[in-house]
Amino acid sequence: MDLKKIVVQDFRNIELQELEFCPNINCISGGNGEGKTNLMDAIWYLSMTKSAFSTSDRFNFRFGCSGFALSGLYGMPSGPDTRVSIQVDGGGKKLRRDDKPYPRLADHIGLLPVVMVSPTDVAMVSETGEERRKFCNAVLSQMSAEYLNAVQNYSRLLLQRNAILKNGQPDWALMDIIDSQMEAFAKPVYEMRASLAEDLSKRIQELYAQISGGKESVGISYRSDLESGSLTDIFRSRREKDAILKFTSAGIQRDDLVFEMDGRPIRRCGSQGQQKSFLVALKFAQYSLMKERRGFPPILLLDDLFDKLDMGRVQNLLTMVAGNDFGQIFLSDCNKVRLNSIVDGITSERTYYEAKGGVFTRNE
Repeated sequence: MDLKKIVVQDFRNIELQELEFCPNINCISGGNGEGKTNLMDAIWYLSMTKSAFSTSDRFNFRFGCSGFALSGLYGMPSGPDTRVSIQVDGGGKKLRRDDKPYPRLADHIGLLPVVMVSPTDVAMVSETGEERRKFCNAVLSQMSAEYLNAVQNYSRLLLQRNAILKNGQPDWALMDIIDSQMEAFAKPVYEMRASLAEDLSKRIQELYAQISGGKESVGISYRSDLESGSLTDIFRSRREKDAILKFTSAGIQRDDLVFEMDGRPIRRCGSQGQQKSFLVALKFAQYSLMKERRGFPPILLLDDLFDKLDMGRVQNLLTMVAGNDFGQIFLSDCNKVRLNSIVDGITSERTYYEAKGGVFTRNE
């Protein structure tokens, strides 16, 4: 699968751009704030129907505009090319495939699998478990419609449960019904997250060694309240506590991944370079797993890949990327000369764009 052409209108600082790409490596250079990451995010948006960075769509509107539109032409692994378009404005979000509207946005997730490596990934190490749960959701929702349905329904019921607790005098009979429904959705989410952590942990050690050349031992473990029993039993044992707190204090909304180096949390013992190498290895492990499950490679977005990496690690990374295991790649960097010289040594099948003020100029 590859993105052949994209049209971006009024998205962030991009007024109107129509760009064509090659199926191998596509390079975007330019200074900070010129639009490189915005283009990457537009590609991500066409796959995931939301931004990789902004929680609200209004932050994606170009200044002074009340909406934006994206369109992409994709070569599919089997069958004819397909066009996906998204229009977002005050009236909501309209998503179409070959001019036919989707009944639900969720029906689109997984059609165009994508993996992004970004400087913001550091939040998965430094911030709360919410960032790591978002990562799990982004991976699993692209591989399993059952997972996406379960996590969405669990979240909907969690909002209802918390609303009941906030009333001050909870209706426990109604709570029993909601708890039972939540357990039915929590179980597959828990099982698939546990399996994901195991699969990623098996792959990440070798990938980390290839990138860093280091001898540190790295891994991933999964923590969940459901390790101690069924969700219904956990909820029942915490009723008094939840009534006092006025929110649900246990459940899969508290799940977490623990990133480890030599048996200790990497956030405490890893240098910036080690943490960046770990996170890149994690995303490459995700890429490997998704390719295996889907039967074709996802689109790979490498935004500002060289940030906080020495040239030895950069060279190791690009040697991996140059292999036949990867499909279409988008690679951005502030240093045009460095980017071009490195990519020229990898392949002759590449395109170069330079970003300036949201305008992308193709260079040969």
